[in-house]
Amino acid sequence: MEQPEFWFKQIEENETFCAIRYIGNHEDVVIPAMHWGHPVSALFDDLFKGHSEIRSVAIPDTVTQIGGFVFDGCSALHHIVLPTALQDMWQYAFVRSSIEEVVIPDGVSHIIPFTFKDCKRLRRVVCGTGMQKIYPNAFAGCDALEEFIHPAHTEIAPDAFSSQPTFHII
Repeated sequence: MEQPEFWFKQIEENETFCAIRYIGNHEDVVIPAMHWGHPVSALFDDLFKGHSEIRSVAIPDTVTQIGGFVFDGCSALHHIVLPTALQDMWQYAFVRSSIEEVVIPDGVSHIIPFTFKDCKRLRRVVCGTGMQKIYPNAFAGCDALEEFIHPAHTEIAPDAFSSQPTFHII
């Protein structure tokens, strides 16, 4: 079976690489942790957009940034493990994907508007200890969301959710 192909661009200020393009039709995708001897630290906008065949994506722990629309329309992607080094997810990062549960690592301090918009199967979210703020519409259109677990200090915008999940404080 042919290996998936990734294109990369170097991030000059820290000598890491950003995955900017994915070519393939694999159900299970593994993003390389290194490119030309340097870590892959970011996933660029639209990286997997529209790849409805993808069931799983292994993201290396070197990734600190997930761009916008990265998983847009990944309708077979029901579960994803986010890297422990993750710090930021951009607007619409998971829009219209089919994830059912997500655990947000401790290094992520906020979820900005529309990050999980229209994730119709998302039922459970667990935020790490570093979560400071959930912005308006972060979970807009996530009608199946039942459970949201977060630290006591997390500020949650009144209109962050379109459904009314049960909140649990850790």
